[in-house]
Parts: sequence; structure tokens; C-alpha cells
Amino acid sequence: MPINKNAYLVKDLLDKKKMEMAPTRDGYGLGVTEAGKKDKNVVVLCADLSESTRSLTFQKEFPDRYVELGVAEQNMASVAAGMALAGKVPFIASYAAFSPGRNNEQIRTTISLNNVNVKIMGAHAGVSVGPDGATHQALEDMALMRVQPNMKVFAPCDVWEAKRIVETIATVYGPSYMRFARDKTPVVTTAKTPFAIGKAQLFWQSKKEKPDVSIFACGPLTHEAILAAAELEKKGWGVEVYNSPSIKPLDEKTVLAAAKKAGAVVTAEEHQVAGALGGAIAEFLSENHPTPVIRVGVHDRFGESGEPAELMEKFGLVAKDIVDAAKKATALKSK
Repeated sequence: MPINKNAYLVKDLLDKKKMEMAPTRDGYGLGVTEAGKKDKNVVVLCADLSESTRSLTFQKEFPDRYVELGVAEQNMASVAAGMALAGKVPFIASYAAFSPGRNNEQIRTTISLNNVNVKIMGAHAGVSVGPDGATHQALEDMALMRVQPNMKVFAPCDVWEAKRIVETIATVYGPSYMRFARDKTPVVTTAKTPFAIGKAQLFWQSKKEKPDVSIFACGPLTHEAILAAAELEKKGWGVEVYNSPSIKPLDEKTVLAAAKKAGAVVTAEEHQVAGALGGAIAEFLSENHPTPVIRVGVHDRFGESGEPAELMEKFGLVAKDIVDAAKKATALKSK
């Protein structure tokens, strides 16, 4: 069963008929509206996508604190930087392919370089965007943001975690980026499951005292990692699954302890394997405790049109791929 007492029972997560589904973008809308109730300085800027990004929830509640910038993502980033310097807490929202994809230079120069208090929300991230295709499927957004000094980066596993992240970063000074998906995904946590910047959570622990492999996942692949752990446990494996929504700062203490305990690590994310969660963990362990690491994610290619579930399988982002990665990682322990 999951270690986190506020997570749903694993038996429900393994039963598709009982499993609750909701889009993580709803969490952004709920979270920023709640943050707006607590702080009158919270404002929302959007690039003509209020319904798609769920900025509409905030707009309805606080119309005088909502700014529609139109299809002008570069301008949106710069305007938000100015508002932050004036004491506001701006959340800017668009598709991740356009923000931070199109306005990366403005984010770098006006937000990160000046370390101003802007929160960047990247919607419709990953291949699960579906039929919109490669131009709209951001697969490199976390890598873009992670390399910028001062920037924090987050990838929530579900709608409730998205809400908690938004509410948390609204109270913490400095630039932050959160990506979230379009399609409905499994709800893994509850409204009471805790979240902390820079912390990973143990969501699955097998009965074996010493695990064979530790899996770190984020976004919708946290649920796929749980499914993989259940499959591996049936075969006698010891598995730990960590939900790691905080990509930067990374929970280095937990990663190091898990690597030492299991001796093999798998990472799983709906993103290029380079530059985000997998890259961060591989880089950290290579310098601090060399450990076999197999990364599940998109391997140096762009997305394509298709149904979300079909694309997740085609791109190797489902439970069976995590199972295969676990076998590869543990095989490397003896070499």
C-alpha cells in the first residue's frame, strides 16, 4: 500500500472502474483562485487561452485582477515582470509550447535574470495533448526552465497536487514554472496530501526490506509507476515508487538514500529524457553516488498527432515501459 496516508488506496488506483480522473489544468484554476482570495496582489495574465488553461476560473472570481494579453507571449512575460517589480504576484498562462517555448528569451532576461516574483504556467504539456500534434506538444519545457538560474520547476502528478503547488508558490518569492496536462489523468492524491518544495514522496513500498529498484516519477507517469510497481511485485520484486513533483530544487537527500538502498534507479516523465527529472537525477548521482539509471521518457524526437492513450504507449510512457526499464537498471548492477 502507499506510504502516504493521504493518497488513495492502491487497490483503487489499480482498478480502472474505481479510479477517479481529472485534468491537472483544473488544479491550476482552483489553486490560483484560492491564492487570489488570500492575497489581493495575486493577478493572472493570459495569452488568449483562458478556458484552455483554466485561467477563466480566476477571471470569473476576480475580473479586475485578470489581464488578457492576446496572442503575445513575449509581451506577457515582460508585462508580468514589471507588475512583479511593482509588488504584484503575477501568474502567466499559455500552452507550454508557447510559454516558455516562444518567450524563453523574455523569461530569461526580464524574469529569471532579475529574480522577480513571476509564476509561469505551461498548459497542454506532453504528448498526451493528442491530436494537436508536435507543434503543441511541449516536450522540452522543463529543460528550458531548469537551466535558468533562480527558476523553480514543478510537474504535478494530478489535479490536487497542481492546486497545492500553485497555492504554495504564490507565497514563496521568486520565479517558478509549473507544467500541466490537457487530458484527464488518474487522481493519485487527495486534497489533504502534503506538498513541499524540494521534496519527493514515497507512494509505494514493497514488503521486501531491500528494494531491487527505486522509481522516481512525476506528472501522469507517477500513476504508471504505481502500476509498474504492482506488476513487478507480483513477480517477487522489491520496489519503491517516489512521486517527485519538485524537479528543481530536486530532493537530493531522498534520491541519494534511495540509490544507496536499491542500487538501481528508474526515472519516468512525459518529457524529453534530457534536461528534466531524469537528467537531474542522472547528473546528481553521477557526481555523488554513481548508480545505474534508466530514464523513461521521450527519446530525442518530437511528438505527433494521435489519441492521448495511443501516443503514451507509442512513445514508451506507460507501465510496461517502466517495468522494462527496471529490468535494465537492475541488470546493470552486476556489471
